[in-house]
Amino acid sequence: MVARVARRRRVSPFHLTSVSQSKTTLTDRTDPNMPKRGLSAYMFFANENRDKVREDNPGIKFGEVGKLLGEKWKSLTDKDKTPYEAKAAKDKKRYEEEKAAYTAVSDVSDF
Repeated sequence: MVARVARRRRVSPFHLTSVSQSKTTLTDRTDPNMPKRGLSAYMFFANENRDKVREDNPGIKFGEVGKLLGEKWKSLTDKDKTPYEAKAAKDKKRYEEEKAAYTAVSDVSDF
């Protein structure tokens, strides 16, 4: 099976296995103490409005919820987006402070 896929794509079967192995090693290397990245303004909006969209549309699928939230976000005016952008800026500042503290600690522990 792998040989057929390799022939169609014109890559070696060894390349196919190394790609899947590299994905697992990348996730193993991430530090659990590393700070989480800041959320975007859209993500704050989506988190706040997701439950309301589900209530208004019972039985809706997961992907459709995202589409409806995206449409609502696009229809908002800049004035309506301002509180979410302020939350995103505050969260970005939090992330930068935590990242600076994290890198300072990791730089010290490297020695």
